[in-house]
This record gives sequence, structure tokens and C-alpha cells, in this order.
Amino acid sequence: MTDLSQRDALLEARYGQQATPENIIWNDQIEALLAHRSVRAFTDEPLPDGALETVVAAAQSASTSSNLHQWSLVAVSDPETKAELARLTHGVEFTGFEFVAQAPSVLLWVADMSRNHAISVELGSKPVVTDYVDAFLMASIDAALAAQNGLVAAEAIGLGGVYLGSLRNHAKELADLIGLPSYAYVVFGMAIGTPDPHRPSAVHPRPAQDVVLHRERYRTRPTEEWIEDYETAFKDFRAEYGLRDKTWSHSVVVGMGLDYMDGRENLRHTLEERGYLLR
Repeated sequence: MTDLSQRDALLEARYGQQATPENIIWNDQIEALLAHRSVRAFTDEPLPDGALETVVAAAQSASTSSNLHQWSLVAVSDPETKAELARLTHGVEFTGFEFVAQAPSVLLWVADMSRNHAISVELGSKPVVTDYVDAFLMASIDAALAAQNGLVAAEAIGLGGVYLGSLRNHAKELADLIGLPSYAYVVFGMAIGTPDPHRPSAVHPRPAQDVVLHRERYRTRPTEEWIEDYETAFKDFRAEYGLRDKTWSHSVVVGMGLDYMDGRENLRHTLEERGYLLR
């Protein structure tokens, strides 16, 4: 496949038959980013030597607010602990998380203000910022930026992974399971390993760029202006890969409903117990 046809294929996979941008500035790194797919089926191979350290080095190369480094990573490979993580991801609305137990490693990305809180107290200062929503956001964003760098690095060395936001369903149990200190919580998990070539994943289509890209000012668009084109891309993707027929709009309705929370409605209480006052 030529570079041109490969790149056209990447854009078609990402947008389906919707309008695609014609002026992408291509290079190997951009190609790799556009080829991203969530991987939920792994071989039995453990992570290669140096893989975890490579992921962490890339994660630490992400931007961090005010150079405060308010994140940590708990890497889990013990089979019993992974099985418990798989149990914690299940809920009323969503099942099918057996792959969490089967993955070679599950990475737990932690918004972690505990180190800086301790340093401040030890030096005789009052770490009042930990009481505020902005500090909670800073730590959570730091963890997210680090994790995305980490996943990109994992994919660059032949691994694959998938984010596990469902681990927030049981945030308190999870914190207890891995012994988190106060002022720390798991933002999400990430199952990673070598993708199983016999159970390949696919690139999921996204809405056309004019749905999410706004120039100079936010422009509110009526849903009917764009939803049909994305629904077509979504339906074509599901048909091609033998997935059950449903609309993206249905997924939105489910995702905006209370049943989707599956325990996350208790997250604020758990965070307050862990020291975040969220003022």
C-alpha cells in the first residue's frame, strides 16, 4: 500500500463517508495517532522487558501543571488483583470486562496530591489548595496527560491498550485494594499488552471535524445538521464488524442516564473522604 492510499485508508477509517480534512500534515507520528484503536484482546505474553519503564518515561514527558507532578501510576500484574479489578469494572449497565483479568498488565493512573500535601505540611505550610475544585482538576488533568503519552508510547513499541473509566464505579473499594493514601484517587485504569492478532480491533469512526472544531468562537449547531452523517458512519462500522445494530444516539442516551453511573454517583462522597473538599 502506498503512503497515499494508506493515509486515505486511515482517514476513511476515522471518518467513514463523512467529509475528511484534505490538508493533514502527514508524518509517521501522525499516522500512528490516526491509527489508534482500543485493544481488548491480548496474547498471553507478559510485557516486554523495559516496556513499563518506557511507558512511564513517556508519561513523565507530558506537560504537568506548574511542574508539580501530581500523578502516580500503580502497575498491576498479579492475577488475583487483576481478577478483582475485573470485578470492580462490572456494573448494572456494562459487563464483558473479563479481558481486564486476562491482560498482562493493568495500569492505574492516579491523581495524586498526597506527595505535595505531605511536603507542604513537613515544611510548616498549610496546603489549602487541596480543598478546592481547581486543584482536583489539576491533578486529574496531569494524570490524563501522562496516561495519553503512556498509551502512545505503548503503541509505538507494539503494544495496545484500552482505558477503563469504569474503575471509578467503585472508587472507594479500588483505593482500599491498592492502598492509596489520602489526597489520591484512580482517575481511570488502562489494560495493556500485546494485541492478539487472531482477535484484531478496529479504528472507530469519529464525527466530522466541523462538529468539534470551532474557529474563533464556539458555534452551536442544530443536531440535525450533522447527526445523520455520523450515524451512517457509526452504523456502517458496526455492520462491517458484526456488532449488534444500534444507533450512536442510543449510546448517548444510555451514557447520559443514571444507570450509566453504575456507582459513580457516589464518587464525590468518596473523594471527600479522601481529603478532597471540592470547594
